Order: sequence, then structure tokens, then C-alpha cells
Amino acid sequence: MLTSDFDYDLPARFIAQSPLEQRDRSRLLILDQQTGETQHAIFKDIGNFLKRGDILVLNETRVIPARLFARKLPSGGRVEILLLRKRDDQTWEALVGGKGLSVGKRFQIESSQPGEKTPTGEILAMLDGAERLIQFDQGLEPIFSKIGHVPLPPYIHSQLDDPERYQTVYAKHPGSVAAPTAGLHFTPGLIDQLQGKGIQTATVTLHVGLDTFAPINEEDPQQHKMHMEWCQVTGETAERINEAKSRGGRVIAVGTTSVRTLESASKGGKLEAIEGPTDLFILPGYKFQMVDGMLTNFHLPRSTLIMLVSALAGREHVLNAYEVAKLANYRFYSFGDAMLIL
Repeated sequence: MLTSDFDYDLPARFIAQSPLEQRDRSRLLILDQQTGETQHAIFKDIGNFLKRGDILVLNETRVIPARLFARKLPSGGRVEILLLRKRDDQTWEALVGGKGLSVGKRFQIESSQPGEKTPTGEILAMLDGAERLIQFDQGLEPIFSKIGHVPLPPYIHSQLDDPERYQTVYAKHPGSVAAPTAGLHFTPGLIDQLQGKGIQTATVTLHVGLDTFAPINEEDPQQHKMHMEWCQVTGETAERINEAKSRGGRVIAVGTTSVRTLESASKGGKLEAIEGPTDLFILPGYKFQMVDGMLTNFHLPRSTLIMLVSALAGREHVLNAYEVAKLANYRFYSFGDAMLIL
């Protein structure tokens, strides 16, 4: 297995630059994981492909405004910071952009409200590549609304007027630097409609980190190092999903983040309550313990995400489905259309 096995060509015109006005009007490609056959639908009709007793597992993480702008002290040189993981209230692992950002360098965060006192930061340690360990002189989260910006993926070049469109309607727990985009298509009304049909929902949390943006550079994907991401499955959720599965319901993970959370918490075919870090990397050949199907968007070539999808549905089926989607002018990536794998 090579990283290049998961490559495909995608002209820029297919990359969605903004969300649709109505979330549930995205297109939906149905992929049969056994046969590779595909069907076309509209997302609002997803209930036609699910059964009473199935359970959709939603990731309740919320994107934090983790993109910060700063000026070096005392030179005033510009610094860009992407917060990745919180060590404690005032210490973060972060990705930095700017020159000479070595240990001991200090900077001051810029605010959207000029004249206000803003935090200063100091680089404590060099981590991998452009990652740094930064200590601030105060907690950042209480003032995120003044200093932070939603960190859109690098392939989106349009401005997002409403930051809530990069949040799922059920987002609750702040901690992600990127949205679990498969869930962006749901509306409260659609969720109510599905539940009215006997299609259950359950919630987990995984805070999305750097690997969402990181390509695999190694020729052998098994040499790729996954970053740790914090996840949680409560006892109530584990019980709810185990009961649904024991009654013959299919466990449908909404997004790759939900897949990784469920599989990280599975042991002997049962889901257990967990809270803590996971670096589970799912590649073709992986034996799924809990997940029967998944809802997902269309992913970047050579990414850990397209590899995970291929582990469930087969590489050839997935790449063929992507070609079908291109021929039908589907929209790709974060603000794009969706695929339901059953």
C-alpha cells in the first residue's frame, strides 16, 4: 500500500468556496460498500436510505476561533498563530507563521477592538516543524470573541460572513480547530424528522486537530504519525449505541471523527465509555468493530481521511465514487456535498 494509491485529480472548480444557503439542500451520493454501486439524492432525503432502529452518531465538538494575529515584541513583525491543543489555561501547542519564532521570542496578540489590552505570549519550546509551545500571560478562552478568528481550511479563499456556518447545528463543546464537516448538512428540523421515523441519534466528542490539514508525505502511509486528539464517549452514549446495535440497528457514524471515536472506544464488539487522547489511524485492512456505515464529505487526495473512508468501503469503490461525483459536478471538501456509505 502506497500513499499514491489514494491520489486523484481534482480541478479547483470542484472545491466549494462557500456553504449553500440551506444546509440540507446539499447533494448526497449513496455508495454501497459491498457492490460499489452509487445513487444520487438530496441530503434532506437521507431518511429514505436509513431504517427504523439505525443510530446516527454525531460529534458535538465546537470550532474555537483558534486563528490569532500578533506582533513581535519589540520589533512589531507580524505573527500568525493557529492554536492546536491546550496544555493548561495559559499554555497552548500552536502552529506559527512568521520569521525567527524561536524559544524566548515574545509577541502581543491583536484585538478586533483597538485600544484594548491584549495578551502577550512567549515561546517556551520548539515542537515538530512550525509547531511551538506558547505560554500566554492570561487565559485566552474568555476573550476569544475579541482576539480569535475561525480557522477555515487553506483551500477556502472566500470570506465566511457568518462563522456559525462553519459549525454544526448541534455543536456544544469548544475545542476543535476545524469543523466535523459531515455534520454541517443537518438542520434541527431534519434531525427531528429522522427521529420521528425511528432513526435514533447519539453524541460523542472528538476535538479536531492538525491532522485535518496535514497531508501524508511518507511514501508508505503506515509510516505517517497521527497527532493525538481528545475524544469522549459517555457511559450513557455507550449504552445507547450498544442497545441499538444489539437490536439490529446499524451504527452510522457522522464524519470520520465519529468513526475514530467509536472505534477507539470499542472493545470486543462493545462500546465502552472513554475520555482521553486517541491517535487511531484507520487504513484499508482495518477490521471495524462498531461502525456499520458512515456519512462523510469528499476528502483531499493522499489524506488520512480518504484512507479511512477506503478502509470502510474499499479503495476502488471510493475512488470510482469520486469520479462519479465529478462527472455529476458535485461540490468537494468542507463546504461541499456529502456521501452516505452503507
